[in-house]
Amino acid sequence: MEFIDSHCHLDFAEFKSDLERQMAHAQVLGVRYFIVPGITVSQSESLLAFSKRYPQCRISAGLHPYFIDQHTDEAVRRFMTFARENKQHLVAIGECGIDGTCPQLHWQQAIFAEHIKLSNALQLPLIVHHRQSHHLIAQAFKQTPPEFGGVIHAFSGSLQQAEYYLKQGFKLGVGGTISYERASKTRQVCSQVPLDSLLLETDAPSMPLSGHQGKVNEPKRLLDVFACLCQLRSESPKEIAQQLYLSSRTLFRI
Repeated sequence: MEFIDSHCHLDFAEFKSDLERQMAHAQVLGVRYFIVPGITVSQSESLLAFSKRYPQCRISAGLHPYFIDQHTDEAVRRFMTFARENKQHLVAIGECGIDGTCPQLHWQQAIFAEHIKLSNALQLPLIVHHRQSHHLIAQAFKQTPPEFGGVIHAFSGSLQQAEYYLKQGFKLGVGGTISYERASKTRQVCSQVPLDSLLLETDAPSMPLSGHQGKVNEPKRLLDVFACLCQLRSESPKEIAQQLYLSSRTLFRI
């Protein structure tokens, strides 16, 4: 079986000392590609060299709401120019979105709107971050409809919210959250939505699975996420793996 980690931050400092070993371990387990998102303009720019060094990684460019203080007017302009000039190297726009726990909510909304416009212009999918913000993301989609879909990273929400995103052409990112019994709502959604609406992700080094709290989440854990998903679905593991792989390749045009 083959897999794609649709969201992992392999360029982060946590992997600096042994990234090649970590990636090799994951690849032995069948992980063929890794999608590495952008989070700031400087980091997005640095991903060009990263992807050349690690060709199994595909990259996107984005401004993450966690770093809103870094996203000045000049940074946003620089980001837009970078993305347009390097479209051929990108598989998506993001990680972007709205986070209700972060400051400058109106500025977050304005920047997210620019991401949507950019993804439409470049004909690339979006990688969307959310936290306490489903209503604001829906509002943004109404004002600027996304034309090329994308993935709702680390989806957590109701079946109704999931169905809304699917109607907008989005997939749902499934990560370590489903390994926790307390995440009953997310687990239920993952068991009920169409199989072709799901993507696997680790969010490494973040989002550790149950039993690994407090530890660096590693790329090889994608197989553990897959095993958890198989427990929630009625299809065979082979069918699930094939569809997840196809969905990721199709969305990111790999």
